Amino acid sequence: MCTSIAWNNKDFYFGRNLDLEYSFKEKVIVTPRNYEFVWSDKSKNSNHYAMIGIGTVCNQYPLYAEAANEKGLCMAGLNFPGFAQYQQPKDGMHNVAPFEIISWVLSQCASVEEAYELVKNVNVTALKFIPEYPLAPLHWMISDQQSSIVIEPREDGLHVYKNPFNVLTNNPPFEYHQWNMNNYLNINPNYPTNNFSKNLELKPYAQGMGAIGLPGDFSSSSRFIKAAFTLNNSIAKEDEASSVAQFFHVLDSVAMVSGSVITENNDCDITTYSCCINATKGIYYYKTYNNQQLTAIDMHAENLEANEIITFDLIYEQQVNYVNRK
Repeated sequence: MCTSIAWNNKDFYFGRNLDLEYSFKEKVIVTPRNYEFVWSDKSKNSNHYAMIGIGTVCNQYPLYAEAANEKGLCMAGLNFPGFAQYQQPKDGMHNVAPFEIISWVLSQCASVEEAYELVKNVNVTALKFIPEYPLAPLHWMISDQQSSIVIEPREDGLHVYKNPFNVLTNNPPFEYHQWNMNNYLNINPNYPTNNFSKNLELKPYAQGMGAIGLPGDFSSSSRFIKAAFTLNNSIAKEDEASSVAQFFHVLDSVAMVSGSVITENNDCDITTYSCCINATKGIYYYKTYNNQQLTAIDMHAENLEANEIITFDLIYEQQVNYVNRK
């Protein structure tokens, strides 16, 4: 399970909660412009946009869970079990494997508009990176400062949706989430008035009652509504510290606490990490489940003309700023 959001607050911010019951040896990965991608169709690209994100590295290949490129285009893959359907390669189409689609799009597109045109001819293939790695069922959110889209590989091919909510969670398909939003159109952040009956004298007895009915459980449909409400009513100062703090507060509103979600295998589904990318400046912020202190990596502090990927291990142990210890 996962939640991804995109937000404009002078700069453009993109990020996600990665909700899993295990670690996949994730690292922050910077892929410079001259790293040579060898795609599953045997074509190559060694002159492309640089990118930063979290993923795992296998055979010196970056397998991104989410990333942003130097042009400010961002993309995240989220779990889509029971609905994701991958295809066999097809002539006349861009045959792209699930493990490479984030890098493939971000390496060559500078905007959602460009990505929208590119993915119209994409066929997501049923190809594993290596036999030992599972074929993860995924759908993806692609965002820039102007807009967001969602792409979903289904049995009849790739579906592409415009996403005005700037939020994505998991299954059911995006069409359901679009319609489900209409069930909550009366919810608002304002101090409520009595709309029940003019014949009854009813008054609020606490703050926040305008949002009574807002879902609070951890299902993907409820997280979609909660994240969309919190994000689209968000108010924050436009400086970097305020924006980053606000972004993580939105993600925290739908984060999974150990013990609150038990999988069918009796494991705890938790928010293993949360990230916020200032895609305007190329700065990647993250925190992990056991370390709530923010860590930041600036993509532009690295040599983006290099030809080898650069990795940073995640900091999992809690970091505490003691103010009265020597």
